[in-house]
Amino acid sequence: MKDNYILAFETSCDETSVAILKNGTELLSNIIASQINSHKRFGGVVPEIASRHHVEQITVCIEAALEEAKISASELTAVAVTQGPGLNGALLVGIMAAKTFAWANHLPLIPVNHMAGHLMAARLVDEIEYPAMALLVSGGHSELVYVEREGNYKKVGETRDDAAGEAYDKVGRVMGLTYPSGKVIDELAHKGQDTYHFPRAMMTTNEVEFSFSGLKSAFINLVHSENQKGNDVVKDDLENLAASFQAAVIDVLVAKTKLAIEKYPVKTLIIGGGVSANQGLRDRLNDEIIEQKLIVPPLRLCGDNAGMIAAAAYVEWEKGSRGSLALNAKPSLVFEDLA
Repeated sequence: MKDNYILAFETSCDETSVAILKNGTELLSNIIASQINSHKRFGGVVPEIASRHHVEQITVCIEAALEEAKISASELTAVAVTQGPGLNGALLVGIMAAKTFAWANHLPLIPVNHMAGHLMAARLVDEIEYPAMALLVSGGHSELVYVEREGNYKKVGETRDDAAGEAYDKVGRVMGLTYPSGKVIDELAHKGQDTYHFPRAMMTTNEVEFSFSGLKSAFINLVHSENQKGNDVVKDDLENLAASFQAAVIDVLVAKTKLAIEKYPVKTLIIGGGVSANQGLRDRLNDEIIEQKLIVPPLRLCGDNAGMIAAAAYVEWEKGSRGSLALNAKPSLVFEDLA
């Protein structure tokens, strides 16, 4: 049987990444050019700057991915690319590069949902037993996705306002931390205690949905209120603040995930997205998910990367999904809701 090699592109936000995947599970290369240092001074991603960096880095990443994998263009089976969701300009850079490479080398093109990539990164770690549930948490998304069978994604719940990663970044700004602040808050949280007992939204409802805007506001209001009293809690009690905020986020994420797998019984639970790198979240799920197989990607596969796009693309390839050279970006691409 002939080997399958997929060249994948990921440029949805601020990482330029190109990867090559062999036979659906063997990652031969996964080149990532990060832009964190460029966006750090602005406290978040600037779309125009992100697009310009993608243009500068994309051909370098293609060459590096082929060289590291020891693969030539003539040996490739297909080209895959993130179609959405993401920043429109950033997505278009990857799509144009993928379409050009596919056309020049007479290869089929596979469009991929970025969030399916985060979910299917699990295939690179262990075998997924279906049906499965995925908790996908990142700077722009917090959602629970039911996967009845491979490649069949149904959203069962999501955030009503801020995503968990977005709340981390906004709280990090108030704490005076450098962007991105999620890792630092996690490290601080492990040194502190939940002394402030921030609100846990929607915990008394039977709905599989999240809300983090109230928590973010409660945190900001507490800091401002204490400042008006002459108390600098950020300076004097940073670790307990971090621990209290993180405990509230994780309590909600874990509770809603457990509710989802009660409503939709599954064999496997997957966590994915940038926030899945959070050690506090990983520890809680490891402790509390007993009946289901838990697949947690390694840190290198938690953030945006083309390896995960290739993994999702292999599933689409098996299903017969193909894109044309008219393929366009879909910045608001979503999974279908489960009615």
